Amino acid sequence: MRDLSGIVKAYDIRGVVGDGLDAEVVTEIGAAFTRLVGGPAVVVGHDMRESSPGLAQAFADGVLGQGVDVIDIGLASTDLLYFASGHLDLPAAMFTASHNPAQYNGIKFCRAGAAPVGQDSGLSEISELVAQGVPEFLGAQGAATQRDMVGEYADFLRGLVDLTGIRPLKVVVDAGNGMGGHTVPTVFDGLPVEIVPMYFELDGTFPHHEANPLDPANLVDLQAKVREVGADAGLAFDGDADRCFVVDERAEPVSPSAITALVAVRELGKEPGATVIHNLITSRAVPEIVAEHGGKPVRTRVGHSFIKQTMADTGAVFGGEHSAHYYFREFWRADSGMLAALHVLAALGGQQQPLSELMSDYDRYAASGEINSTVDDQQARMRAVAAEFGDRNGARVDELDGLTVELAGGAWFNLRPSNTEPLLRLNVEAEDTGAMAALRDEVLAVVRG
Repeated sequence: MRDLSGIVKAYDIRGVVGDGLDAEVVTEIGAAFTRLVGGPAVVVGHDMRESSPGLAQAFADGVLGQGVDVIDIGLASTDLLYFASGHLDLPAAMFTASHNPAQYNGIKFCRAGAAPVGQDSGLSEISELVAQGVPEFLGAQGAATQRDMVGEYADFLRGLVDLTGIRPLKVVVDAGNGMGGHTVPTVFDGLPVEIVPMYFELDGTFPHHEANPLDPANLVDLQAKVREVGADAGLAFDGDADRCFVVDERAEPVSPSAITALVAVRELGKEPGATVIHNLITSRAVPEIVAEHGGKPVRTRVGHSFIKQTMADTGAVFGGEHSAHYYFREFWRADSGMLAALHVLAALGGQQQPLSELMSDYDRYAASGEINSTVDDQQARMRAVAAEFGDRNGARVDELDGLTVELAGGAWFNLRPSNTEPLLRLNVEAEDTGAMAALRDEVLAVVRG
C-alpha cells in the first residue's frame, strides 16, 4: 500500500524528488487523477526544473493508460495552464514546486474550467485511490498531442486589460530564471512598455537567487536595476509565475494588499457593487477600500482552492491574497500574476503620477510582512500565543485559518502553521510602524519561547 501523506499538502502535491516523489508514484497519481475527473482529455504542463519533463511524462503515461487523451502544452507558467484548462474546458495538471528549491517538485491540479482541486475537493480521493491501487484499464490507450498555447494566452490577457493607449513605460522584470522568462516576452510584445529583462534564462537550479519574491533578499537585484535604469516600476515573478511582486520607481516594494485594493477598485469600476474576496492576512485597508467603492468585501482563509471556491459560491469578481496571488472571475476564478501586473501597469500608464504616489491611496497601515519561525510543536506554540493574547481587554479571537487576534485600537495579528514545513507564519498590522513592531516582537517572543 502506497502512502502519499508525506507529499499531499492542503491544495497540491509537493516534495523532494526521489524522496516519495518519483516517476512511478507520479504515474499512479496520473491514473488516479484521471479516474477522479474523467475524460475526454487532460492538459499537462511543466516548469523549467530538471525533473519536470520526466515527471510530466510519467503522469501523462498514467492518464493515457486509463484510456484518456493528453494535451501536452510543454513549458508553461501555472496561470498559462489555468488558461488552457479554462479555454479548452478540460482538467489539467501543472508540474512545478513554485518557489521551492531545485530539489523539489510538485503537481497543481484543476478540474475542467480551472476549478480547484484541494484536500477537500479531490486530493484525498486521489491519495486513497493510489493507496488502494488504481484499477487497470483494459481498453485502448489514450492519444497524446502537443499544443503551444502561449500566444493564445497572451491574446486573452491583453483582451482583458487594454494597455494600448497608456503612456510609454519602462519596466524591469526579474523572472528569477523561472517561467516568467517564457511568458513575459509574448505577453508584452507590441505594447508601449519597454521591458528590461533580468534572469529570463530558464534554469531550475536558480543560479542568481531563489524564485521567491516574498523574501526581501530576492528583490535586491530588481531594486538595484530599477534605480540604475530609472524605471517606472519593477516586477518580480516566482518560479511558476503565478505570483507577481511590484516595486515602485523608488525601488520600494509595493504591498500586495495595496495591489489587491487597486485591482479591486478597477474591477468595481466595471461592475459596481460586486463582491471582492480577501484572505485573512491582507491589510484591513482592503475591505475598507472595497466598501468605500461600493463593493462587498468577503474574508476567507489562505490558499488558492479556498479562495476559488469562495469566489464560486459568492460570484465574486476578484480576489487577492497578501502572498501576491490574485484571482479573476474573467480568468475562470484562477490566479494570474501576469494579469495583476497588467492591471497595475494600465493604472500607472493611464495617468501621470509615479507609482509611489498612485499606490499611496491604497496603503494605510504598517504591516510586518510574513515572518517565519521554525518550531518543534506548531499547535503548542499557537496555544501559548492564544493564552497570552486572547484574554486581553477588547481582544477578539477567531480560528478561521490558524489564530487571528484583533486587539483594541485596531492592531491585529494572524499566526498559522505552514502546510509544508515545520514553521509558524506570523503577520502583524497596526496603525503605525512603532505599534506594529512592538506587537510583532511581543508575539515572536512567545512563538520562539
